[in-house]
Amino acid sequence: MTAPLVTIAVPSFNQGSFLNDALASIFSQDVPVEVFVLDGGSSDNSVEVIRTWAHQLAGWRSHPDAGQAASINEGIAQGKAPFVCWLNSDDYFLPEGLAKLLTELQAHPEVPAVYGRAWNLVQASGKQYPVWVEPFNERRLALRCIISQPATLIRRSAWETVGGLDPALHMAMDFDLWWRLYRHLGPLRFLDDFVAINREHADTKTKTQRRRHYREAMKVVRQHYGRIPLKWWLAQPYAVWYKSIAG
Repeated sequence: MTAPLVTIAVPSFNQGSFLNDALASIFSQDVPVEVFVLDGGSSDNSVEVIRTWAHQLAGWRSHPDAGQAASINEGIAQGKAPFVCWLNSDDYFLPEGLAKLLTELQAHPEVPAVYGRAWNLVQASGKQYPVWVEPFNERRLALRCIISQPATLIRRSAWETVGGLDPALHMAMDFDLWWRLYRHLGPLRFLDDFVAINREHADTKTKTQRRRHYREAMKVVRQHYGRIPLKWWLAQPYAVWYKSIAG
């Protein structure tokens, strides 16, 4: 049996309508993986979906937990593979997406992580548009998160060096992780290829908790960059107020 190369944590809570797509996209990759599903005690059909995949999972559980970041840390800690990532249950990999990330990271042992491009899929309309992703640059990262989380792969040694995700964060935990990886280990590597889908729907936290998301992101920038660029203050009314009423 081939040893797993990637540990994947799949945090989920009442996402049974999407979870099957996420797991199918993982197990269709031509990469040996170990997958841990961390369900927060869902009341929908999530456990039923998980059970259909149980024979391929390295582990799973379903009970109330301390939140998304803590669940991801829990799942990745259970694995042993040299590369790690997480895939939220409403996102999914494109065909060969994980293999492309893995090949790029293996080819560049000096970098802590690699990230590619992702499509944003609007669930209500089925329309897609590219997520805003750019080659790594500290100044640009201070202006916005230029990395799409479902399109990332991290070296386990780098993950462990920075201690994984900050469980105190609930909205911008990925943004904070990119900063800490950069500060401790150097720039993340950009792969100019589409590797994942970020699903946009009415129940995402970025839709339902815009103000909290913005507040956490600004806190992360201040902590790691030393100041908050003016752009954040100018954009906040649009991002928090207008988008919330525009849907």
